[in-house]
Amino acid sequence: MNAPHGLRPVVGRVDERGRLVEADPPLFRLHQRAGGVPGGMLAVPQLSSVARLARRLGIALSRRVIAAQGDHDIELWVRVRPDSGGTELLITGWQETPATQPPPALEALRWRDFSRATADWIVETDATLRVTHAPSNLPAAVGQPIEALFALSEVADGVSSIAAAAVAAARFEDEEAVFRLGAGIAVRIAGMPLIGEREGFTGYQLLVSRRPVHGDRARRLPDPAPLDEAFGNQLGQAMRGPLDRIIAHADSISARGDGPVRRDYASYAEDIAGAGRHLLALVDDLIDLQTIERADFHPEADRVDLMETAQRAAALLGVRAAGVGVTIDSPSGQPVIALGDVRRVLQVLINLLSNAIRHSPPGGSIWIGCEREGDIVAVIVGDAGEGIGGDDQERIFERFERLGLRDGTGSGLGLYISRRLARAMGGDLGVDSAPGQGARFVFTLPAGEEEPSPSTTSSSRRRPESRAVPASTSSSLS
Repeated sequence: MNAPHGLRPVVGRVDERGRLVEADPPLFRLHQRAGGVPGGMLAVPQLSSVARLARRLGIALSRRVIAAQGDHDIELWVRVRPDSGGTELLITGWQETPATQPPPALEALRWRDFSRATADWIVETDATLRVTHAPSNLPAAVGQPIEALFALSEVADGVSSIAAAAVAAARFEDEEAVFRLGAGIAVRIAGMPLIGEREGFTGYQLLVSRRPVHGDRARRLPDPAPLDEAFGNQLGQAMRGPLDRIIAHADSISARGDGPVRRDYASYAEDIAGAGRHLLALVDDLIDLQTIERADFHPEADRVDLMETAQRAAALLGVRAAGVGVTIDSPSGQPVIALGDVRRVLQVLINLLSNAIRHSPPGGSIWIGCEREGDIVAVIVGDAGEGIGGDDQERIFERFERLGLRDGTGSGLGLYISRRLARAMGGDLGVDSAPGQGARFVFTLPAGEEEPSPSTTSSSRRRPESRAVPASTSSSLS
């Protein structure tokens, strides 16, 4: 690409430390408006990065650069030539244009994401302004008109301000209202119209924040519900949307779906997607943590076939294990029935298998066994990893403990949450291990039926003879 034609180049010089030591007036003014000072570091990031790159490579470079100046963009063509005394800048094609604005849809998404992070409650409506999604502590509001939740200001007789905005499917901010609960809670409402590809306007997402109220009235206002009851729902809504988009775009770049991409850029995108998935997992763990530590948390107590649930967990994680060269030996045999919450039992088993995959060496294998002893049943998950020393076998069940992870993954909450869930269902979770001999996690629950026959029990115990694990299964179940 050829440099654009223009008048005499604007000249500048940057020394070896990156300081702007010489500059024609246009360049010096741009430097000052970017916060630079005479003789200081070149303050225009776009020019500074090109100068650093040219010095590092030791070659002349030409680049098109767009720099911001007030409410305008400045389009430059800069040629950078390193020499023994620093770097020379030759700038041509100096053109000012109005600053490029993001597309309205993208700007709206950004506004929504930032607003959601600060909202106390999130409410969604359909096109008729009836509630389709209510705060977690107000499930009865679903299906009710929005006026059942809020006293809204009116722009005409009987027409609320939100209804007036809905006529044009318009976004609005800082709408004052009162939460209809007890003496009423003063709030501000911001509304993002929900637009379907075919349906057009389908409703609003309303972001509700408390309004500060001063004096005695503020002290008399009742809280509609402890905010921590809705914390998990709000956290998930505020973070999952942005993270999902980051992961999707990063995966697209990594897969080169939109065209060729440099190999190192594709690698960066893969790292970004991995970090996004780690953050999503952390969000899920934090939501679970908030849920299980509530005083009124009580899992269901239904009949659960541990054999079937363990097989399901192994199938769900089989691809992930194969991706790092690890195999999972799925259990087989007669049903082993426990009392517990099937969704939570599956969650514990997935946590244990995920942990075993992270700690297993390439080429290693993980085995799962289901057993019953008296009125206790257990799932045993064993691996051939580095093992766990005696002093660390309780530490791994503490919050945010990430003992021995080589890849930097995991939130340090999985085992803590798993033990809490096991104990909430009347069972327990422990570990039997020694350094260099792998680890065996024993997840126990109350039995849900009479002890099966000895032949049935033996058929469910699948343990490769080559596994080097401590033989203390009976004591682990007691």
